[in-house]
Formats: sequence, structure tokens, C-alpha cells
Amino acid sequence: MTRRLAWSAVAGAMALGVAGWALAQVDASLQKMGVGDEFGLNRHLADDQEFVIPLAELVEHGRKVFSANWTVSEGGGRPLAKGNGRTLSDIATPLKGARSFNRISGPDANSCMGCHSQPYGVAGGSGDFVANVFVQGQRFDFATFERADMVPTRGAVDERGKPVTLTSIGNSRHTPGMFGAGYIEMLAREITMDLQRIRDGMRRGETRVLLAKGIDFGRITRREDGLWDVREVTGIPRQSLITATPLDPPSLIVRPWHQAGNSVSLRDFTNTSYHHHHGIQAIERFGANVDPDGDGYSNEMTRADVTAATVFQAVMAVPGQVIPNDPVVERAILRGQQMFNKMQCATCHVPELPLSRQGWTFTEPGPFNPMGNLRTGDTRTLRVDLNDRSLPLPRLAPRDARDDVMMIPAYTDFKLHDVSGEADDMPAEALDMNWPVWAAKFPAGNKRFLTRRLWGIANSGPYFHHGMFSTMRQAVLGHAGEALASRKAFQAAPKGDQDALIEFLKSLQVLPPGTPALVVDEHFRPKRWGEKTVAGKGGAD
Repeated sequence: MTRRLAWSAVAGAMALGVAGWALAQVDASLQKMGVGDEFGLNRHLADDQEFVIPLAELVEHGRKVFSANWTVSEGGGRPLAKGNGRTLSDIATPLKGARSFNRISGPDANSCMGCHSQPYGVAGGSGDFVANVFVQGQRFDFATFERADMVPTRGAVDERGKPVTLTSIGNSRHTPGMFGAGYIEMLAREITMDLQRIRDGMRRGETRVLLAKGIDFGRITRREDGLWDVREVTGIPRQSLITATPLDPPSLIVRPWHQAGNSVSLRDFTNTSYHHHHGIQAIERFGANVDPDGDGYSNEMTRADVTAATVFQAVMAVPGQVIPNDPVVERAILRGQQMFNKMQCATCHVPELPLSRQGWTFTEPGPFNPMGNLRTGDTRTLRVDLNDRSLPLPRLAPRDARDDVMMIPAYTDFKLHDVSGEADDMPAEALDMNWPVWAAKFPAGNKRFLTRRLWGIANSGPYFHHGMFSTMRQAVLGHAGEALASRKAFQAAPKGDQDALIEFLKSLQVLPPGTPALVVDEHFRPKRWGEKTVAGKGGAD
């Protein structure tokens, strides 16, 4: 049974009055703001409007969807549903009244912008530590930690009946910014297609290196009997390696969203987040004309609404670099960039990756969306030129208009790496979200995280996946596991070189909204720096 069909069955049970909850459904997508009405989103887009209205209007609607403070008058909240899409363990105590919100198990926010707003108060930005989310806490009804409660995943004990604590109920994760998200997703799609081309060209009995855009993802083997061996594949999440049968090829899909590489696309991430955090169900995920969470509302988010929210995130401005007009600081930044390479930070935080001309156009829906999301072929394809300078500035541009490749300076390799150490102050996460909750490896914890994108890092703190570091120096010193050699190189370096590295990282910033140039001085005026020039364009000579 698909998730959508499963939700339809749940909704049908609710309509019959489960636990006394027999509510008339209101079609939220058709509601119009009237006198006395209190809606976070004044109107919804009807499906197919996304292909008709101007791009600027679509992006603005997406901003409103992202910034809306959802209310109970339009379907906000999820009285009978967990944040992971299942019904409550105890439907006799619905999530309403004093149980409407819960900082750990959710719903935990009125608006996406409530967490994503830094710096400059920009919708879609990163968040303070207070905006951390407890990933996997949403599998509980309402977290209470009450010792007398022995019902699994109701509020105090997990699926195995083991009492949970604040540190074991979920993984506390920092809220990342979505700046440059469209370029990131298109890079991930191209890397995936490169890996799949290697896979599809393999004969039985052959082993091939998985190399895409210069990034080494290990080796894959197709045995003589046709079975696939992925034991030497590195940096790719489990979901992209497992198959229905041993003869089926692994998808090798690179998943750029969620810090543990759990989500394929902005759309997938959006559909999941609106239900988890706000109790707003998208039609494409939960079905049309059903009330899966028992709040009396159906059709809370249309396909066009989801597309608008996705495109809004995809076209967000890209981060840039701030180089103060102080010769001492300029020299330190140059030295720090050299140290970044010398200490092998660039091995994982790859400074720039090539994106083909075709990838400059963001397409929606994407080709790798999982079930429960709009997929290629379900409707027409929306295309957006990510380099269009009518979109939020600054933007990227090719070095030459004739170029077929543009470099994306995101400082990542899109791989999962083990960066935790047993003896460190910040050990592994309590749970591994890339395994099912019933698997033994789920409560065994997680040490592997996507290489953090460093563009915009300086004013997107706090740092690391958990947001427990208030300085970038702490984050550098927090590297262990596969990154231990780089940390030791930093620790062994003279203080001047250490400070220079930090000064270089301080230059990688999200720029004020509307800044036309990618490289600026401390007054945000265009500045020529090395090979880069920025006057009047978002690229390089």
C-alpha cells in the first residue's frame, strides 16, 4: 500500500468517528479570506496556475507559503497524526489545546520562516540554536518523558519499550540556510546521472570506479551472477544502495538535503516538513479530499502551492565573499585560502564544482523524487533559469557567455563522511535516520554527515550539524573521524596560519539582499579579488 493510499485509509477511519472525531471536512484550498477570518495564507494557487502566472508572482507566492503563520482555521496542526505520517499511538489524547505544539515531537513551529530567517531576516535563511529540530522526535505523539507512560512512542518510551531521554529521543540538528539551493540540487542531479551512467555501462564480472565531477564515490561491482556489490561504495546514503532484489541495480541517487543525506529534493523536503512542523498536508503526499490528521480540513496545500514553495527556495540568492579594504586582512584571507588547501580541508569541502549549461535551468518536478511527491511525467515540467538576474541577487554567471560549464563555489563534495570521534565532546548522534526504526542500526546512532556547504558559512552560525559550536574555530577543532588529519594539521600549524584560515572562512558570507556583486568590500561595494570581478554581474571574468 502506498503512503497516499495508507493515508486515505486512515482518513476513512477518521470519517467514521474514530475516538469520537467525526468532523466535517472543509476544503482549505478553496477558502477565501472574509471578515473575521484568520488565515496565514490568504489564498492558494489552483493546480496548473504555476504554469500560467509570471515567474515573479510564482516566487512571491512561494515566499508567502514559506512565511505563512499557519492557523487552525486553515488546517494547521495535526490532532490525530504523528509528524512521521502515522496515526497517534494513543488517539484518545489528540494533539489539541495544550497538546497542540511540542518542541521535541512537533508540531513545533507556526511558519518555516520562524526557524529559517538568518541572516538579515531573510525567509529561507539559517537559524539560531533555538531553532534546532529534534529529527526523529516526530515519531512520538507528544514527548513528555513521564516515567509511568509505557505506551511505545506515545511520549516516554521508544519502539522497543526503552525509556527515552532528551538526548536519545531524537537528533538535535541545526537549521541550515537554503541560499543557492537550486544550484545545489542541480549539481546533485548531475552527479547522480553521472554515477548512473557508469552503473548502466557495466557488464557482469566488472568493477568500476564511481567518479563524478572529480568526486570519488568508491567502487561498484557487478558480479558474474548479475548481483550488485556496493560494499566499496562510499559517501552515498543507504537508501540509494538498497534494492528490492539483488539483481536490481542500486539507484546511486545523491541526496543533498537533510544533514544525513536523507532527502532527495527540495520538493520532498518541503512536503515532509510542512506536515512534520506545521501539520499542513500536501495533496500530492496525502491524497485529495481526505482528512488524514483529523483536523476537519482537506486539501491543505495544493500541488501548485508546493511548486511555488519549492521554486522560492530554488531561486534564493547565492552567498558571496566579503574582503575588507584592509591590507592586513586581505593578506590573511589569501594566506587562509592557501592553508585551507594545505590542511586538506578542500578534499571534502571542494571549493567549486562544474555545472553544465543544462543544469543552469532548474526543472520541477525533479527526476528522482520518491513516491509521495510529484514526479516527472505527472504533470508538465516547469523550467526556471537560475542565472536570471531578475531573481534575488546576487546570482552566478558563467565566466564567458559561450561557456557550457559554470563553476558553483559551494565548498562541498555531496558525500557522507564520518566526522565523529569516540573520545570527543561531540559523539555520534543517538539515532540513524537512514535506517528503519525497527532495524538494530537505528538506535545504534549516526556518525556520517553531508559535507557542509561553506558558502555563506560566516554568518550562518551556529556550527556543525548540531549547532553546538558558536565559532568556526570550534567547528574546525570538532572534526574527527575521516577529518581528523585536517584537524591535527590545523592544531599543529602556527597561530598565524590558524588565524588566517579562520579569517578566510569569515570572508564566506551571505550578502545583504539585493547585493548585485558576489565579491564585495566591508561596505558591500563590488571589489576585484584575484581572478574574480563582480561589477554588475554575479560571476567571474
